[in-house]
Amino acid sequence: MEIKPAKAVIFDMDGVLIDSEKFWKQAESEVFSSLGVKITDEFTQFTQSMTTAEVTEFWYKKYPWDNIALDIVEQQVISRVIELIATEDCTIAGIKKFIEDLKSKQYKIGLATNSPYRIIQTVLDKAEIAHLFDHITSAEFEEHGKPHPAVYCTSAKNLKVDPQHCFVIEDSQSGILAAKNAGMTVIAFTNQNSKIYFDLADHRIISFEDPLPALFS
Repeated sequence: MEIKPAKAVIFDMDGVLIDSEKFWKQAESEVFSSLGVKITDEFTQFTQSMTTAEVTEFWYKKYPWDNIALDIVEQQVISRVIELIATEDCTIAGIKKFIEDLKSKQYKIGLATNSPYRIIQTVLDKAEIAHLFDHITSAEFEEHGKPHPAVYCTSAKNLKVDPQHCFVIEDSQSGILAAKNAGMTVIAFTNQNSKIYFDLADHRIISFEDPLPALFS
């Protein structure tokens, strides 16, 4: 189907819709440590931008374990993250009204995440925003995750919006790079931290509780 000019806002998920980075660290530490992996802060920083499958493979190559398949280990991590999201207070302040305001201005709303697809519904239910999204997609279905632009290209295609008419809200360098390489306008979200800057980003939002920025007018 032909992509027609329109306008859309595509959100990253972890760190943008919910404050979940700590849950990933906790789940990975619990699961991989139980298999004999020696988790270090240095390598955790390195794996932060990877997909769950890539993280699992990374640790397996460093500390091979026996008698349990990589895909099963990956699903154990995902299940633990889902449990933590469902039971802990982690919704980003102001996100629901922010998206509602965008919808009132006729923006299409998308979600493009490196996280596995089965986590997405838990996140959207937690934040009570599932009904606000026109399309959701995960890099799980792409050959490469962020910083590769594939997941953003797929999102734009399914929203039927040309990439040049898409805003992306991201909180990581790899995500910003992915969106820029997809030809989109990128807004860095810093979650109350006014000292964070991303040189590649076109704009910055410090808090979703602030009035909708003029660029969305």
